[in-house]
Amino acid sequence: MTGVTEESPELPRDPGIEDNDTVRVARRHLSDSATIRANRGWWDANADEYQAEHGAFLGDARFIWCPEGLDEASAHLLGTDLAGKRVLEVGAGAAQCSRWLTAQGARAVASDLSFGQLEHALRIDAGAEAPVPLVQADATRLPFADEAFDIVCSAFGAVPFVADSAAVMREAARVLKPGGRWVFSVSHPVRWVFPDDPGEGGLTARDSYFDRRPYVEFDERGIATYAEHHRTFGDRVREIAAAGLTLVDVVEPEWPAGLTEVWGGWSPLRGRVIPGTAIFVTVK
Repeated sequence: MTGVTEESPELPRDPGIEDNDTVRVARRHLSDSATIRANRGWWDANADEYQAEHGAFLGDARFIWCPEGLDEASAHLLGTDLAGKRVLEVGAGAAQCSRWLTAQGARAVASDLSFGQLEHALRIDAGAEAPVPLVQADATRLPFADEAFDIVCSAFGAVPFVADSAAVMREAARVLKPGGRWVFSVSHPVRWVFPDDPGEGGLTARDSYFDRRPYVEFDERGIATYAEHHRTFGDRVREIAAAGLTLVDVVEPEWPAGLTEVWGGWSPLRGRVIPGTAIFVTVK
């Protein structure tokens, strides 16, 4: 069996991967179309819970790159002067980052695969004089003209949730003007070696760094309901270069003193010794 698809009735379980009453998980190859269906469905179904759990940390109009709390207001990874810049946020969720960009004078557009997430953007912007323009779109097929934006950005959006992340790089490059920036954050590639556990269990290496099969959740019928794809550091560099982009920086945020909030597998315990996030800064 080569993958998890809607036609796959059963899947064997990898050693060391546990089932529970509602979700089965495995490291299995998954097609682009199956990944899109799974993740659109998952984010639509879980948008309310996600925003309820993380909304206070993210804020309504704040650009946070990662669970470590790195704020674009101080990091300036997109540049120091955003006024008048055309910016596309990919995998925007409830458009918190785009709303912050708009407050800096940028002309931001927020896109996301999930209508459920974009509904929260509509909720936050209800009654606003200048709501953020929203577009429901697949990050591998952006509905924008060539060289339409000065900046494209994504804070833990889209890149890990597609099977062909190289296509996301190509699309970001296509819609960027020459000299424009494409900046994105993802789980640090080394994290895939360790269990996604914020406690002591998450400090022991278990899996191969070179196992590029995605993490897949699926139901009792074998239908994928969530997928997250792994790439190594080298894979990311090659994807960026193949898209005609130049990598100018990689930021690995350290866990800040005083931050006690646990976000999934991110925690103060792990953050002191294992990098949790990688932010790639590229220029066309």
